[in-house]
Amino acid sequence: MRGIRALVAAAVTCAGMAGALAQTQDESEREIERYRAMINDPMANPGYLAVDRGEVLWSQARGTKAVSLETCDLGEGPGKLEGAYARLPRYFADADRVMDLEQRLLWCMDKIQGLDTADVVRRRFSGPGRASDMEDLVAFIANKSNGLRIEPQSSHPREREMTAMGEAMFYRRAGVMDFSCATCHAEPGKRIRLQGLPDFSTPGKQAQETMGSWPTYRVSQSALRTMQHRLWDCFRQQRWPEPAYASDGLTALQMFLNVQAAGGEITVPSIKR
Repeated sequence: MRGIRALVAAAVTCAGMAGALAQTQDESEREIERYRAMINDPMANPGYLAVDRGEVLWSQARGTKAVSLETCDLGEGPGKLEGAYARLPRYFADADRVMDLEQRLLWCMDKIQGLDTADVVRRRFSGPGRASDMEDLVAFIANKSNGLRIEPQSSHPREREMTAMGEAMFYRRAGVMDFSCATCHAEPGKRIRLQGLPDFSTPGKQAQETMGSWPTYRVSQSALRTMQHRLWDCFRQQRWPEPAYASDGLTALQMFLNVQAAGGEITVPSIKR
């Protein structure tokens, strides 16, 4: 009898601890939401400085051909930006590849402008005293899709192939810690410290809100970051080999994530912790 009472007492204690933990998490989530609301003021979002810089870069004559990027076709026709980001990555017949925005911009810089992209790639991510043309251009072009819905492309066989590849990568476990993307992003309610982790295993709200809010201005890094940076950082944290910038693997992952986020509204650049 004494043993049963002890078990009951232990169960009550555990239930109390679980309830206290849930309450703490709820309070933390409310505080995080309050913090997000405080910093989510478009008029005070430094990410819009990147949008302005990107607009200048888009129309600036550069490269051996001394022309701008204004004839670059991002899928909607030469120079047409509205809605382009919402439908990327997609297949481009002139390159015979599925490309995301960064890959397509590098292709246009090379083919249209005759620009040596080595320095552009070297400055792919901004840092103290180092601007990033790519982050600025992505911010400018993505902003042209604000208010539109994410439309993953699947009409071409190569697009469907890349989506399948991205799904396989999402669940692929590897690295010294035997992690996959799914380790952190395939169950509801997971978090790292105070940061909630979106569940990408199921299409819907969490995937939509996440994919629709990149690029974003990261307050903790004092920089605008693109989805290329987000995925690169995820691989770094998993202790995987660093993925090459603008690689097909990262594009495949974005294809899969966009399928999960289909229909989500684009609101960029957002601002995050």
